[in-house]
Amino acid sequence: MLEKNPEIDKAAAILRAGGLVAFPTETVYGLGADARNREAIARLYVAKGRPARHPVIVHIADVIQLQQWACDITPVAQKLARAFWPGPLTLVLRRAAGVHDEITGGQDTVGIRVPSHPMARLLLSAFGGGIAAPSANRFGHVSPTTAQHVKQEFGDSVALVLDGGACEVGIESTIVDVTGSSPVLLRPGHISALRIRDATGVSPAMPAAGSPRAPGTLAAHYAPRTPLEIVQAGLMEKRAQELTRDGKRVAILARVSTLRAGTAWIAAPTEAAGYAHDFYANLRTLDAAGCAVILVEGLPDTPQWAAINDRLGRAAVGSQRP
Repeated sequence: MLEKNPEIDKAAAILRAGGLVAFPTETVYGLGADARNREAIARLYVAKGRPARHPVIVHIADVIQLQQWACDITPVAQKLARAFWPGPLTLVLRRAAGVHDEITGGQDTVGIRVPSHPMARLLLSAFGGGIAAPSANRFGHVSPTTAQHVKQEFGDSVALVLDGGACEVGIESTIVDVTGSSPVLLRPGHISALRIRDATGVSPAMPAAGSPRAPGTLAAHYAPRTPLEIVQAGLMEKRAQELTRDGKRVAILARVSTLRAGTAWIAAPTEAAGYAHDFYANLRTLDAAGCAVILVEGLPDTPQWAAINDRLGRAAVGSQRP
């Protein structure tokens, strides 16, 4: 267990005063505000440039606090909380009375999770309430997995950035709608559909037209500023040659070496957990390399790569925006 950081009490005081604090979780760094303070939530949305109808996740210290934020806690919700909290799982439930529209995007549901990162848990314990915390980056951009990423993104505009090292998981939490009798997978993550099935006895369904809106599920998201292309592994060399012949410097993220003149290249881990851990940091490094395009090797279409493929596909769409 991490020893108490002298900045934890300072961070809790900033939150109580309506300020913003960035802090580590096991998934990515979050930009936190007091989830009961409407003015603080408004500051959070302005800082990120986040659309008002896009909900945020409330982080709590313990499952005991769940009834302060949610009602109609279903048996499937109870099973998943027992199996995966603290951990990288967000449950979407019916919101309790007093939960502000600013948190839910005006919906009758609210996303809740209990993070496992020791520093996040110390902060939640010291603060004593719920912390609304989307990822600590400008809306739609690459998520941060180190304190330095947060500082690069916001400069001095965030009152305090707690440094808990690199995030263990590296991609955002799995989000599951548990308002009904069966789970619905709104966003894939480290906790797979198979593990959800094992915990509940039911395979999660995919979102339908009436499913709650969830963070990180827009078509364009997680995007670098440099245009990003996904390239089939066997075609990477050909595509890089085409671009470099045109005088363009190319950045490449691949699990095998394709380093050549005119390219900046990062060798990605070959297994899914390691790839996810490094993914956003690698995108940020290549985004800063001064290249005309980032080429990312296409990944296997298998369950263990589902969450990474989800982020990669949205990043490619987002990077092409005007």
